[in-house]
Amino acid sequence: MKILVTGGAGFIGSAVIRHIIGNTNDSVVNLDKLTYAGNLESLDEVSGSERYAFAQVDICNRSEVDRVFREHQPHAVMHLAAESHVDRSIDGPAAFIETNIVGTYHLLEAARQYWQGLDDARKIAFRFHHISTDEVYGDLDDPAELFLETTSYAPSSPYSASKASSDHLVRAWSRTYGLPTLITNCSNNYGPYHFPEKLIPLIILNALEGKPLPVYGKGDQIRDWLYVTDHARALYKVVTEGKLGETYNIGGHNEMQNIEVVHALCTLLDELRPESPHCPHASLITHVQDRPGHDLRYAIDASKIERELNWTPIETFESGIRKTVEWYLSHSDWVEHVRSGAYQQWLDKNYSARNVTP
Repeated sequence: MKILVTGGAGFIGSAVIRHIIGNTNDSVVNLDKLTYAGNLESLDEVSGSERYAFAQVDICNRSEVDRVFREHQPHAVMHLAAESHVDRSIDGPAAFIETNIVGTYHLLEAARQYWQGLDDARKIAFRFHHISTDEVYGDLDDPAELFLETTSYAPSSPYSASKASSDHLVRAWSRTYGLPTLITNCSNNYGPYHFPEKLIPLIILNALEGKPLPVYGKGDQIRDWLYVTDHARALYKVVTEGKLGETYNIGGHNEMQNIEVVHALCTLLDELRPESPHCPHASLITHVQDRPGHDLRYAIDASKIERELNWTPIETFESGIRKTVEWYLSHSDWVEHVRSGAYQQWLDKNYSARNVTP
C-alpha cells in the first residue's frame, strides 16, 4: 500500500512515517509545507528508503495537491497537516482557519476527485484518515467522566474550533459524497522530535539551561498523556483495519496535572544530570498568568479502539517520559537546529508578557 501522509515532517506525522517505513512493507509520500514546526531531520532514519518520497506542498495549494495525487496514486491518505499550538492560535487565529479548515477542504476535494476516477477495486479499497484532537470536545467537569466518540463538540480555543470544523467537513464529505473516511481524536502526545514550544520539551530544555519553568496558573490542568510511538501504531491500525465512517478515540491512560508532569521532569533531570548547577530543577518552577479560556481537564475513553482493533498503549507515563528525557539529552544537535530566531522570538513574546503569580 502507498500512503499519502500530510504533515509528515511534524511531530506526530514523522512518527507515523518512521513506524510505517520501519515496521511494514508499505510506501509513504510525505506532503509537507515545512512551516516552522516541520523538520525533515526527524525523518533522517527513513529518508533514504526507496519506499519514501517527499513533496514540499501546501495543502491549500489545490493544483499542487492534485499533482501529488496524480503522480503518486496513493491507496490511502493520512491527514495530519495542521497548525496545532493553542497559544499561537490565540495570538494569530488566521493561520489556523486557513490551514486547518480551508486546507482540509482543499485536500478533501482533491481526494474526492482522485477517488472518483479510480477503478472499482481501488475505489473500494481507498480511505481518507483524518487525525484530530480531543480538544474538540472542550473540557470535563465530572472527575469520573471521559470523552467518548459520541461526546458533543464544545471547542474552547481558535485551535480546537478549527480542528472541530475540519472534523465536521470530513464527516460531511463522507455523508454527502460517499468519500470513505475515518477520524481519530487523540490525547496529548509526547516523545522524541517534539517541537520545543510544547510543555514537555519546553520544560526539559529550559531546565537544562537554568531558565524559568513556566507553569500556567496553578498547573492543575489535567491531561491524558500518550507516547507518540503508541499513537503512530494506533493510527496505522485505524487506516488499515478501521471501519469506514467510524471515529476512534486514542488515549494513553495517563491522566496527570500539568504541575505533576513538570515535577516528574525535574526529578528525572536531577537523576540524569546530577552535575547540573541548576539542581534541584524544581526550584526553577515559575507560575505565570494562565492562558485565556484554558480547559481544565481532558480524558479519553479509548475502549473502542482497544475492543475493535486490539490496540493498547505499550508505554506507561513513567517509561515514556524517561525515554523522552533521555532522547533530548542525547540529541542536542536536533534541538539547536529547530530553535531558530523566529522560535525564540515567539517564546519571548508569549511568556514575557505573562505576569508571574505567587
